[in-house]
Amino acid sequence: MVSLTSEEEADQFKATANQFFKEKKYQSAIEWYSKAIEKNGVVPAFYGNRSFAYLRTECFGYAITDADKALELDRTYLKAYYRRAEANMALGRYKKSLADYDTVRRAMPKDKDAQIKYKECDKIVKRIAFEKAINVDSLKKSVADELDLENMVVEDSYKGPRLDDENFTITSQFMEELMGWYKDQKVLHRKYAYGMLINIKKYFETQCSLVRITIPASNKFTVCGDIHGQYYDLLNIFEINGPPSPDNPYLFNGDFVDRGSFSVEVIFTLFGFKLLYPDSMFMARGNHESINMNNIYGFDGEVKEKYSKDMSEFFTEIFNWLPLCHVINSEVFVTHGGLFQEDGIMLEDIEGIDRNRQPPDSGAMCDLLWSDPQAFKGRSASKRGVGVQFGPDITSNFLERNKLRYVIRSHEVKDEGYEVSHDGKCITVFSAPNYCDQMGNKGAFITLTTDLVPKFTTFAAVPHPDVKPMAYANSMLKMGGYI
Repeated sequence: MVSLTSEEEADQFKATANQFFKEKKYQSAIEWYSKAIEKNGVVPAFYGNRSFAYLRTECFGYAITDADKALELDRTYLKAYYRRAEANMALGRYKKSLADYDTVRRAMPKDKDAQIKYKECDKIVKRIAFEKAINVDSLKKSVADELDLENMVVEDSYKGPRLDDENFTITSQFMEELMGWYKDQKVLHRKYAYGMLINIKKYFETQCSLVRITIPASNKFTVCGDIHGQYYDLLNIFEINGPPSPDNPYLFNGDFVDRGSFSVEVIFTLFGFKLLYPDSMFMARGNHESINMNNIYGFDGEVKEKYSKDMSEFFTEIFNWLPLCHVINSEVFVTHGGLFQEDGIMLEDIEGIDRNRQPPDSGAMCDLLWSDPQAFKGRSASKRGVGVQFGPDITSNFLERNKLRYVIRSHEVKDEGYEVSHDGKCITVFSAPNYCDQMGNKGAFITLTTDLVPKFTTFAAVPHPDVKPMAYANSMLKMGGYI
């Protein structure tokens, strides 16, 4: 038997990784690219390929790190500039993306793809600069101030659900009709849609950044993770577990929209139940309830397609008021992302967060929306490029200081729809099965009773109409190969 050199073994590992990538088994691809790098760590393509796999798993921070390493080894390796540009684009860091696309198009002046990506990114950078120049946040009026719902005409041709009283009061009958209407791929009239949005904004403006929930002794309580515009899977949750009601309360833990192409249907259904049963339906902000994410991953485009630019801007106002986290029965801390880059954070500190804004790049609000757990102790740089990764000791210390029992968070795809880590003190729940129609994962939700012992229910994806995920996503993301 002829033994292989390290270089030959590395090439074989790369070939295995490439095959896993083609099969969309991105985590396996990352593992095999890593083995190739261990054998031969001076090949830029190994880092470039692993960077691409990290992009597919939304580990944008790791993707940037690998692209940086590839360029450290070879400044002329153009694919690394592409990867870094795509990662920064996904994080809304458009100026950094533009710089890398500029490098590529200068190096390849006859490459049409490079020229197109540069021009599209340049348009985004200029548009953002223009919008900043004409908008003064402190003086900007709410979209609601410009609406005249009383004189907004409902056409005779509209046969859908109606809210005919002057206060746009939600009823259980309206919600049943709305879900059926949406299931048939029809659009709620804009008059009723705006009426719901005005009322939900008024409600969330009265809420704290941290909301405390008490589970009645006779009830179960359900926690759902990311839905991401997968409306037909949301209906399946209600089919399995029952819809929200005073006897069947829910908490939806952020990332209601983006990626899935039925985000409008998801958000209006959830807002409708929140207005109908405000004490039995809870919603927390996720990292995708933000301008950058909505502009990139489809919600902004979907709202503009189904309604208008003004309504998209109104959603931004509302998302700014969503609570950041919840505490159930004074013992379970629930937030979308995770814990903090700093020690000593108390629940009272979270209650005092001024959340009526876009998520910052650092600090407690950022961490609540973006952070992820890690298996080992301490903290490390985020694989996403935003937030932090926190170990079991960080979780234990936070729980002990605040006299809590465990953390529930979402934010990450899990094969079974959930994962228990940190010695049972950190639970991830993700409720979008077969995420983006390609990940093959199950969805899950958690049910609790007064003993707070979590019970997990997993479920598979159900069929949906032939509208692909990311149908309304930013054109730059489409060109990056995400669709």
